[in-house]
Amino acid sequence: MIEDKIQVLRKAAKVSNEQSSDKLWCVAAGNEELVNNIAYTAIASKDRVKILFREHITLEESYVHKKFDFIMLYGDSDKIRELSYVCKENGGAYIQIAPFYVGNEPNLTLLVAPDDALKKLVGDAERNNSQFSILLEDQTTGFIETDLHLRINLPNFLQTMLAPLFNMSDVVLSTILISIENEEDIGKIRKIADKNNVFLIDFKDIVENK
Repeated sequence: MIEDKIQVLRKAAKVSNEQSSDKLWCVAAGNEELVNNIAYTAIASKDRVKILFREHITLEESYVHKKFDFIMLYGDSDKIRELSYVCKENGGAYIQIAPFYVGNEPNLTLLVAPDDALKKLVGDAERNNSQFSILLEDQTTGFIETDLHLRINLPNFLQTMLAPLFNMSDVVLSTILISIENEEDIGKIRKIADKNNVFLIDFKDIVENK
């Protein structure tokens, strides 16, 4: 357990292989309770951390609705790293982005989705000969919330019994930061993301509005 915490701290402290910075961007993803906790801490530290935006996503897949939240922050590097530890301790996915990437990597794009959807996006993009690099990635270890929507009516007590089983199912949520080499590939990857229910953020918009 101690060794696991040490590894988390080492990963959180590794801003990039090139340099560290006084200010960092970060994204945290997971279930609503986890993101609520991070948002609360960020608001309590408003002089050091700014919430750029927060999203609640619901994906409808056959008889299960997958629900998760993610939040984008910008601020003091020490506080950002502290939040990364809180996120990982509670099973969330978390990546932090140093200015080095903004200055040295073209067309930065953030992707958030269940892991299977992101793997399909990567496969589809490669088949379309889209050129991109995965710079950062992380995955949840805790559950994300799900709602059970069956096409047949079940008694309420059965639905109540089944719902917690789906909340504990092995649904992995991933966040990745990619660099898209060519401008013409940006539109291709955006279309593929829409098709695969992957939430996509153009990092240029984040930097301009920070």
